Amino acid sequence: MSIKSVCVYCGSRAGAQPAYAEAARALGAGLASNGMRLVYGAGDVGLMGEVARAAQQAGGETFGVIPSHLERREVGKSDLTTYVVTETMHERKKVMLWNADAVIVLPGGAGSLDELFEALTWRQLGLHSKPIVILNTAGYWDKLRALLEQVIGEGFAGPDLADYLIWADTPVAAIAALRDARS
Repeated sequence: MSIKSVCVYCGSRAGAQPAYAEAARALGAGLASNGMRLVYGAGDVGLMGEVARAAQQAGGETFGVIPSHLERREVGKSDLTTYVVTETMHERKKVMLWNADAVIVLPGGAGSLDELFEALTWRQLGLHSKPIVILNTAGYWDKLRALLEQVIGEGFAGPDLADYLIWADTPVAAIAALRDARS
């Protein structure tokens, strides 16, 4: 099965380094040019806005999911191909993941970590087999990688946990990993 729809988890802020926004724009444009629909949190702020605008400008299909309580805070981007408003954050995460064939995680904060760990846990439990790519822009996720290695090394997860994640340093490498992956 080829990857046609990618759920992107990323920050509602731009972050401290220009490289983060550059990677988000490159990823959005790259998804569109590879015929992959962007599924994301429907915000028009931070990295979310960057990835979505780039996908739109490149002619890509966009599918945004936002809970009603965040429409103002994250500036709900209602000009997407598909714009879904949910009641809760949990519902948002479920709709996003079930409408995608794969996941890419860009730099982000607690919300991005929450989304990643839910997708990773669901994969570990066998609820899906979708590829999960960590886009490690400028080494942002290096400490997360070390933490996951510690979790495995200390016996709180099996070595297969590491097999569920694909690490990429650039948007080009992340998209290439999806082309090689099977969901």
